[in-house]
Amino acid sequence: MNTETKYLGLELKSPVIVGSCGLTADVDNMVQMERAGAGAVVVKSVFEEQIIHDIKRNTHMVAPTDSYGDSYEYIAQHVADNSLERHFSMIREAKSRLTIPVIGSINCFSYENWLTYAKKFEEAGCDALELNMAILPYETTLSADDVERTFNQIITTLRKSVSIPISIKVGSYFTDMAKQMQQLSWMGIQGVTMFNKNVEVDIDIESETLKNASYLSNPEDIYKTLRWVAILSKKMRCDLSASTGVYTAADVVKMLLAGATTVQVVSCLYKHGIDTLRDLNNGLCDWMQRKGYNSLADFRGKLAVMPADKASVAMRTQFMKYFADIV
Repeated sequence: MNTETKYLGLELKSPVIVGSCGLTADVDNMVQMERAGAGAVVVKSVFEEQIIHDIKRNTHMVAPTDSYGDSYEYIAQHVADNSLERHFSMIREAKSRLTIPVIGSINCFSYENWLTYAKKFEEAGCDALELNMAILPYETTLSADDVERTFNQIITTLRKSVSIPISIKVGSYFTDMAKQMQQLSWMGIQGVTMFNKNVEVDIDIESETLKNASYLSNPEDIYKTLRWVAILSKKMRCDLSASTGVYTAADVVKMLLAGATTVQVVSCLYKHGIDTLRDLNNGLCDWMQRKGYNSLADFRGKLAVMPADKASVAMRTQFMKYFADIV
């Protein structure tokens, strides 16, 4: 079976790629992922918050002028450069040892650093760049138009500044998901990854404090992504990469039937090991053989919602007992 595909203009042997995570911060892990059949790897994101944390830790968390005076900016930049260099050194090593595409990932909140980090990823040799742009609109003063302008400004600037393909990874917090995703795809980006796995919030009722819930996805999380991939895949002018809740070969097949170009996996590797990639690829090939499909193009998007279809199951968010098979 031919499972080759093209994603972000890159040739992949498999549509199953490893998403950005702690596992892709280690080159030996990435080599194992390639051997297990990964089509590409997205390296662990550079988070601007982590760089700031490193700066504070290395300057002992004092006010800039308390101990360093005018030299603080120089010291802070030196710490940031060292922190980033460790990351880009890892990327250069990955590029020297892997034959599959290596995709960089960044998550910033400062406009200037989106540009700075993107250029450094390109210089390190990344084949493409995924912008982790999951914006949580928690400010009451932040409107949908404000979020849209933020996306547009960053994408427009980076497209002019780097030559490698750009993809964006988004969350599901949009008031006009379909319209926004379609408009982003018209801006010349090469791909959209749906969706970012948000760190959920929990409460410890004994200490009466907020805490993070589990950062891994669950198999049930696949359905939100599946719905939106099916709705949008025929409306986009770029590739769609499906992420969150993918655990089995059947999940991979579902995403491809819905129209995904690639499928990103993370949590299943944490729970079941990197060699799970073999099971996903073998299961995909077994299904294709059983169904008589020779290539992904034979069935990709077969169950995507067509633009004129207003009655697809994917468009329904509720159901009536009268029409359901429920007694």
